[in-house]
Amino acid sequence: MVARDFFIALFIGVLIGFERERHAEGRDPTFGGLRTFVLCALLGALAGWLDAPAGTPWLLVAGLLVLCVMLAVGLILESRDDAGEPGMTTEISALVTYLLGGAVTRGHAGVAVMLAIAVLALLAFKQPLHGIVRAVDREDMIAGLKLLAASFIVLPLLPDSPIDPWGALNPYRLWLLVVLISTLSLVGYVAVRLLGPRRGFTLTGVFGGLVSSTAVTMSFARQSRHAPSLEGLVAMGTLLAWTIMLVRVVVEVMVVNRALLVTLAAPLAAMFVVSVIAVAWFAHAAGRHGTSGTAAGRDLSLKNPFSLTSAINFALLFALVLLVVRFVQLYVPDEWLYAVAALAGATDVDAITLSVAGAARDGLAERLAVLSILVAVWSNTLAKCALVFVLGSHRVAARLAIASVAAIAAGAATFLASG
Repeated sequence: MVARDFFIALFIGVLIGFERERHAEGRDPTFGGLRTFVLCALLGALAGWLDAPAGTPWLLVAGLLVLCVMLAVGLILESRDDAGEPGMTTEISALVTYLLGGAVTRGHAGVAVMLAIAVLALLAFKQPLHGIVRAVDREDMIAGLKLLAASFIVLPLLPDSPIDPWGALNPYRLWLLVVLISTLSLVGYVAVRLLGPRRGFTLTGVFGGLVSSTAVTMSFARQSRHAPSLEGLVAMGTLLAWTIMLVRVVVEVMVVNRALLVTLAAPLAAMFVVSVIAVAWFAHAAGRHGTSGTAAGRDLSLKNPFSLTSAINFALLFALVLLVVRFVQLYVPDEWLYAVAALAGATDVDAITLSVAGAARDGLAERLAVLSILVAVWSNTLAKCALVFVLGSHRVAARLAIASVAAIAAGAATFLASG
């Protein structure tokens, strides 16, 4: 067991030291390379092992202090020889390696190995990480901070109980779902910013669909009108964004009311399969005509999806839909909910999906809730078909309409077959 721990500590030193040695190739090393890091890990392991019988960390702490002094002296000497500003990544990596070696012999080998791999990834991916930092502007940072504040400051302060006479509006759950939608959108937004919309219609359709399938639809529709040669790729990218909407609906329902997925999964899966087949066909047809997707997304303008104004507006819309759904549930025939779903889904499928899923958790009939969500999805899809017809090429609109009707028919047939 002791031999195994020392072997793990040496392995950690080799991992980090090898990366630091490679990093310093062609330059004079400022601190040390592979051998130095192996010795740091071994020193930490020995200190932790010798401390273990007494149950005290004093020898490990003493070794850490000695290593800190050595690193400080090295930094002072380096600053005298180099007029530039010295970095401290290698020195801090040595301290981490020492502590990881000590953690191994103190009974935390698994955690130490995981942290060592994380440190290795952090050191190896220097350029991509710097690229991420350069890609994030001040507006994105502010939006990110607002999202964090909404998640970890505002959310815990909200009451987790209904505040209206009908028991429909729970401020905590309402704001939690706003945060969920903003987070899903942020994932797509960050992907588009990092990968760039020029990477092709495929990536733009996938990640743009996470932000806003409507924004992707409007942008691609305009491109189809000005660039007829890209009609096949426009149809592919647009339908791909609509297909991602189905995945988004599944994630929302899974978070709010997972029990609905038992009935909802099959119709959405049927729609997904038909849509993917249509996407593949559009891509194949575009490839035969030699069109290229390098100009994809050139005019696609996606803004950071989180702002306090947009969050409050969505919360108000969501609350209104919740009240309407609750009112229909209590006072009017259930069939009215389908009309509400169709009307709300034409503009925003998220609000009606989340509200109906929550209502099903609180007593709304499961089959009624599932069909209402499907009606919202179908209404949203047909509304975007109309948007393409108005803003873009009629040939693209016709292709998308055929694919959409086929997907809707597959979803409806699957739902009816489920009984």
